[in-house]
Amino acid sequence: MEYMSSSTLKQSALPELNIAALLLGTNLGDRLSHLDKASGFIEQDAGTILEKSSVYETAPWGITEQDNFLNCAILINTILPPKHLLDQLLSIEKRLGRERTEKWGPRIIDIDILYYNQDIINEPDLKIPHPFMQDRRFTLVTLNEISSNWEHPILKKTVSQMLLDCKDDSLVWPY
Repeated sequence: MEYMSSSTLKQSALPELNIAALLLGTNLGDRLSHLDKASGFIEQDAGTILEKSSVYETAPWGITEQDNFLNCAILINTILPPKHLLDQLLSIEKRLGRERTEKWGPRIIDIDILYYNQDIINEPDLKIPHPFMQDRRFTLVTLNEISSNWEHPILKKTVSQMLLDCKDDSLVWPY
């Protein structure tokens, strides 16, 4: 039988920490309060916040006939696997009053997983990296502030390169 020291046992029992980038958005009610509450619940239920971008006001994307959004990006350390992280984020959205009625429509809170380490996941209910991140200025501006050198595992471009190449000319400005 192979001997394992107590420090080896402790190290092997530690859960793996993963880096995930999240995008938070809201365009209903007290928008700043919704972002703050979501950040608190993320810290409580999903992982430790490592970095948080500034808050940006952004023109709506997809359905443009609605109020402007507030958006910010967050980097977290999490022990949750991607599917469990998604479940926690959906639970946080629901706790804050999110009702899914119209795709790209108005919402109290939206929390998207932009990336999870360098993982590529393509399942019906979970796609990582986020499939539209390279096409949305509001996503790239916020993410560029905290993770400009992260390289998209499929496109092989950094966040700052994707921002330079982005064709979306929607307005994004500091809040």
